[in-house]
Order: sequence, then C-alpha cells, then structure tokens
Amino acid sequence: MGRLSGKVAVITGGAGGIGKVTAERFLKEGAKVILVDLMEEPLNNAENELSAHGDMLTVQADVSKESDVENYVKKAVDQFGKIDVFFNNAGIEGKVAPLVEQKVEDFDKVISVNVRGVFLGLKHVLPVMMKQGHGSVINTSSVAGLSGSPNVSPYITSKHAVVGLTKAAAVEAASANVRVNSIHPSPVNTRMMRSLEEGLETDEATLAKTIPLGRYGESNDIANLVLFLASDESSFITGVQYRVDGGMGAL
Repeated sequence: MGRLSGKVAVITGGAGGIGKVTAERFLKEGAKVILVDLMEEPLNNAENELSAHGDMLTVQADVSKESDVENYVKKAVDQFGKIDVFFNNAGIEGKVAPLVEQKVEDFDKVISVNVRGVFLGLKHVLPVMMKQGHGSVINTSSVAGLSGSPNVSPYITSKHAVVGLTKAAAVEAASANVRVNSIHPSPVNTRMMRSLEEGLETDEATLAKTIPLGRYGESNDIANLVLFLASDESSFITGVQYRVDGGMGAL
C-alpha cells in the first residue's frame, strides 16, 4: 500500500470498467483522484462507490471537446495543485462492419474520442507535468493498436494512432522527466466486449479461445499494469507499448 502516496491522478473514461477499477486501486494506494467521464449518472455512481477509499473529484466531460479537456485539467490543478499521473483511458468501440460499409460519420466519431481525445488530453496535461518536472502518462490503446482485425477498422485505426501519439509525446516530454507509455489490453470483461460480441455475432467462450491463457482479461489485470506505470517503480520507462493480453502477442 502507499505506492502512489501524495500523488494526484486524473483518469478519463473513469466511470466504468477499467477506469473505475483503476481509480479504486489508485485511491487505496494513496493517490488523490480526479475521475472524468461523459456520462453523469455512471460518474455519480462511481463517486458513491469510491469516495470512501480516499480524496476524489468527479468532472463530467466530453474528451473530444477542447473546452471540456481544459476544464477537467483546470479543476484538477485548482483542487489539488498538480497532476502527477494521467490515465488517458476514455475510448469507444464504434460500429462493427466491413470497412467498405463503415459510414464516414461513424469513423469520425471513433477518431474524435479515441484519437482527438487522447491528443487533447496530452496537449493540456503535459504542460502541467513539464512545469512540475515530473509525471507519468498512460495512454490506453489495445492489442488492436498493434495488429489488424476485420470489421472494426475505425477502432483499429484509432488504436494504432494512440501508439504514434505515445511515442511522439514520450520523446518531447522526456527532457522534463515526464514519461508517456501505452497499454495494449486483450479483450477485457467489460461492457465494451459485450457490445463487440454482439456486433461480431460471437461470444466470450469463442473469443477466449484466441487468447493463449484461455480467458478474457479482467479490469484488475489492467489496473495492476497501470499502477506500475503510474508509480515511481517505472521511473526509467517511457515510450513503450505494454501488452497485457494473455499471450496474444506471442502468436
């Protein structure tokens, strides 16, 4: 316990799945947490569940809107004075369909959240961290950001883009002792996978067979990795793509 003692962490996509579980881990490890999400009711529910574990603030925001991003960064700094950790996690799966059947507006929606949202988060959080002279950013990509897969081309495109943003930001921020890494989960047992299973007309048992360890990841599996990257234990690690995928990358 106490691996994040005294640290302030911002988590986008914080009201469900990976974000909420990670927020709980951060709070229990001593961090103050700013939980950011688009949906007000899940955000309120998360606050009710988690506030007993430590000091936290919730901010409703659309991560694809620059004014909303500026607002959550300002509120974090106004409330807690700094940002030590940024879990740049908000994302959507998009429509499941062959590339030639994807509508431009569906493509744009995925890119606006999964790429523009990550970019805007970096744009406005990095200056805070660089001025401090320290910080750790963890961008959520996917195994889909390291390989191809049919019928989810907007999602694949967006998650590959996160890799590029991660590498560019890592190089630019390194001189200020700010680290930027990306994580690449396999299918994880969350709402997003229920949606993808429906679109792909398959189920968890079938998809789990494509994972060498034979199961989906759990949100806590991802939170364990994010905690390591957020902590000082990873102080010499930046610009890296971390798989947490049950062995999929070995295939």
